[in-house]
Amino acid sequence: MSQLQVIAHHTIAEGYEQEVIGLLPALIEATRTEPGNVAFDAYRKLDDPRAYVLLERYASGDAFAAHRETAHFKDLVLDQIVPRLERRVIEQFEVIE
Repeated sequence: MSQLQVIAHHTIAEGYEQEVIGLLPALIEATRTEPGNVAFDAYRKLDDPRAYVLLERYASGDAFAAHRETAHFKDLVLDQIVPRLERRVIEQFEVIE
């Protein structure tokens, strides 16, 4: 099975910028230790400090599903980040090699 590229577009609700950005290093560090994670990086948009993307690559769709079941995903993303977002769009792509 092919690798999976995930692009998560997040727009932070006004007033929560520093709080959310402050959570990202812990999410990045924890996700990079997952067995099926190939890459996990965050990029803040230059012309909109409330917008950022997470570029995530997994060995497979199953590895991505496992990521979404981890304690750090549930705590950091679902419990702390998502409630502070104005917008969240997740795109998934099959990696062509």
